[in-house]
Amino acid sequence: MTSRPTCAALGASAALLPSDGPARAARAARPAGPSTGRWRSLRRVLAADDGAATAEYAIVILAAVGFAGVLVTIMRSDEIRGVLTDLVRSALSVG
Repeated sequence: MTSRPTCAALGASAALLPSDGPARAARAARPAGPSTGRWRSLRRVLAADDGAATAEYAIVILAAVGFAGVLVTIMRSDEIRGVLTDLVRSALSVG
């Protein structure tokens, strides 16, 4: 009688060797347990990008609000207001 190598000696491919008998094939063919299904669900949820567009819009809106705040602060200064007023008057004047 020859000794057969163990699964550890053969590696992962030993689980599906046809010489191991019908019991091994039945174990390999049975459906995955509940823990495997949970991991698949978790991977699917983490890989999904359903809310990515909403998050991008939120970041853009926050940046725009910050930029508007800086502009409002700059526009309140008398020097900038005077320069813009002169610019508008010169643009609207004819001649």
